[in-house]
Amino acid sequence: MMSHRSSYVSSGLLCALVLGLLVNPAPRRSWAAGESDFLAGKSKSCPACSLPRAPLKRKDLSDADLSGADLSGAVLHRARLTRAKLTGADLTNANLNKTDLKNASLAQAKLQGAMFYEADMSVADLTGADLSDGKLGHARLVRATLDRARITAAVLTEAHLDEASLRGADLSASNLVSATLRGANLEGADLNNAGLVEAVLRDANLKGANLREADLFGADLSGANLAGADLSDARLTRAILTGAILAGAKLSGTLMPDGSVHE
Repeated sequence: MMSHRSSYVSSGLLCALVLGLLVNPAPRRSWAAGESDFLAGKSKSCPACSLPRAPLKRKDLSDADLSGADLSGAVLHRARLTRAKLTGADLTNANLNKTDLKNASLAQAKLQGAMFYEADMSVADLTGADLSDGKLGHARLVRATLDRARITAAVLTEAHLDEASLRGADLSASNLVSATLRGANLEGADLNNAGLVEAVLRDANLKGANLREADLFGADLSGANLAGADLSDARLTRAILTGAILAGAKLSGTLMPDGSVHE
């Protein structure tokens, strides 16, 4: 049994600890000189800076150099990042809704779980970037480069990807319902189990793409190149295939536009 004396000592130590925490609270996040200048708007160059959860809403960061920077969880809502250098940057779970990223460089960037609702990434370079679990509904990626990008389980409903390059990109299990991909290059892309209901893929290059179990109900594939593509067990019910190239395509178990099942 604990003696009264030891109990008082324990209580005294606890009080001292509590008082110590009140008098000397945990230090706040301190910014390095270069980071402070960047946050204050004195500089737009902060490569490899550590800026997690940085408040950058509506900031004009056009032409900024943030290559390799840690911007995880940062708030960049409606910020201007036109032509910004974000190569290799960490933007995991960042808020980039309605952000201007036209012509920005995001090659090899970490963008898992980031929000890009209505963001404009036209002509941006996202080669090899990781956009898995990202939210890109209504985003503009016209003529953007996403070769070998990882875009698994991402939400791209009604996104604009016309003439975008997605060669070898991994879009498996992604939601591309009503997305537009006119003339997009998806050669060798992985669209396994992707949702492409009523998507517009007119004149798109899907040569050798993996579309196993993809849902293409009502999709427009007019003039699309599906040569050598794997459409096994995919749903093409009510899809438009006028002028589409299907030479060498795998159609085992595929639900065809007329409702029949291809053997």
